[in-house]
Amino acid sequence: MDKSEMERQIIENYQKDEKMMILIYAQWCINNDIDPGTLYKNAYPNQINNNALTEALELTVPAKDSDEISDLAVLNVLQLFGNDDLAFLVQGEIEKRKNK
Repeated sequence: MDKSEMERQIIENYQKDEKMMILIYAQWCINNDIDPGTLYKNAYPNQINNNALTEALELTVPAKDSDEISDLAVLNVLQLFGNDDLAFLVQGEIEKRKNK
């Protein structure tokens, strides 16, 4: 495997992992009765459209059909990919739920 092929494979793997992170976020939102698009727009108001989130939403299932996604898991995966602003808002939603 030459250098350019290795770089291409690394980029492809990162993109696949990033899509999984978005799917985890979207499903966590669905499971917790939160609109993933609205929360995302609140975190990143300057981003007009997020096609990856739209694609992920097509893959989500109703909360009753989903496995549980822990709060810690979604926070960790968001922070791993540098989505600190979104992780901050997710943490806020977790706190709201815990205070009910």
